[in-house]
Amino acid sequence: MTASSAPGFADRLRAFYLRSDAAKGYALLSPVMITMVVLLAAPLVMLILYSFWTQSGLSVDTTLTTARYQEVLGKQSYHDIFWRTIGTSSLVTLVTVGLAYPMAYYVAFGVKKYKFVWLILLTIPFWTSYLLRAFSWKVILGFNGVINSGLISAGLITEPLEFLLYNQSAVVITLAHAYAAFAILPIYVSLEKIDRTLLEAAADLGDSAWARFWRITFPLSLPGVLGAAVLIFVPTTGDYVTPQLVGGPTGQMIAYSIQVLFLKINDWPLGAALAMSAMAAVGILVVLFVTAMQLAVRQIR
Repeated sequence: MTASSAPGFADRLRAFYLRSDAAKGYALLSPVMITMVVLLAAPLVMLILYSFWTQSGLSVDTTLTTARYQEVLGKQSYHDIFWRTIGTSSLVTLVTVGLAYPMAYYVAFGVKKYKFVWLILLTIPFWTSYLLRAFSWKVILGFNGVINSGLISAGLITEPLEFLLYNQSAVVITLAHAYAAFAILPIYVSLEKIDRTLLEAAADLGDSAWARFWRITFPLSLPGVLGAAVLIFVPTTGDYVTPQLVGGPTGQMIAYSIQVLFLKINDWPLGAALAMSAMAAVGILVVLFVTAMQLAVRQIR
């Protein structure tokens, strides 16, 4: 074989891709991977760099420093709003999962036909804009909203209730409704996968309905509950639209502070340091929560 007829590097590389299943998989994933790098990884890297820079007026000094992180970790107001955020998100997660579980259970075990239709009906409210749903709760809970107007018309109160809106409770209610579908669907899938013969065997052995639920159904559905909890907790910690609309001064969360630092105060390094600190703290809490839940599931089983 002459040098001119020997396969070149491009030909060998093409032949490798044609023979390797793994290479074909990477080739199929490459558009997604490139998109994630461009739209997710690159902005995150820029955010990390900004968090180690300083800002004087409108100019940014690219000299690396940890001064912004020291400011975030040393300021009590940031600690308070972070723990308020964690408390609010935890309460939203608990309320949403607690309300979603019975709905998912009914569709999985109570509905015999047209389950897909039921799932569509449960998710119809979430076809509308998230912003419109948040504004709707503002109208419902407002001073002259539906609840106050109804209670006054029924003669139960003489003046509108002011505590319904612009507080942490309003944030929890609005976020629980906004993220309900993210809890219903994972729990439903987990319940639907349970082998019904296990329940029949337990019934034949004399277990009551409650015993079957706590010994079989609930433990086997915990992966879905865990997935739903993570899907709700993580995005709600970063939500700033709902707290801004219905939260008031006592219902604001850490994302609003980050937004103020970036867009109003124009202190990008401090905003980046606060965002990265919050992201790291939430990530640690999620890992601890998932680990604890996995250990609990093993103990139950």
